[in-house]
Amino acid sequence: MRIALRVLTGLLLAGGMATGWANGGGGMPSPPPMPREQTPQQKARDAYNDGVHDVKKADKAQAAAAQATDAGKKDKAAHEARDRYAEALARFQEATGLDPQLPEAWNYVGYTSRKLGHYEEALAAYDKALTLKPGYTDALEYRGEAYLALNRIPDAQQAYLDLYAGNRELAGKLLTAMKNWVADQRAKAAGNNAANLDELDKWIQERAQIAGQTAALTRAGTAASWR
Repeated sequence: MRIALRVLTGLLLAGGMATGWANGGGGMPSPPPMPREQTPQQKARDAYNDGVHDVKKADKAQAAAAQATDAGKKDKAAHEARDRYAEALARFQEATGLDPQLPEAWNYVGYTSRKLGHYEEALAAYDKALTLKPGYTDALEYRGEAYLALNRIPDAQQAYLDLYAGNRELAGKLLTAMKNWVADQRAKAAGNNAANLDELDKWIQERAQIAGQTAALTRAGTAASWR
């Protein structure tokens, strides 16, 4: 009988200890799992996304600077845009350092470099993006705008033709940039180099007419195919 009582008491004590451990009564918690180390490619993507976030803010500030009529507000917005573009460029350079095979990051290295006035660096970055991703239309359009900034008009025209074959929307964007460039140059030139500007303006008008006619034919063909 005493033996049975001892066995029962032992079982009750063991059960109480188990309950105590289950309720945290003295038990050591399991250590949290160690976070997995990110790969360089994952870190590059994070840096790239941070850069895109900065670019959006920079573009917004630049648009505000262009629309501002107050000199102080214009200067403040332009300064903010430049700072944001510089921050974004650092992010994209970090991304390409971590993953040199990321064409999107190289494209944005070019974009932000161009916005900061570093045109040769921008062209080198666009070339790298296009080497990694041949026919990359965003890079083609941005590179075309960089050519304009460097007065490399034949190269800008070729960029338009290359885009027109693959992406009409971006080709139209570049053509608009070319129109704006001609207007800016006329305002600055004050009669100088007018012949060259007239020639380019004529080319732009011809390309716009061709694009309009082609779009009309495409719309007509699409409508006919649904009948």
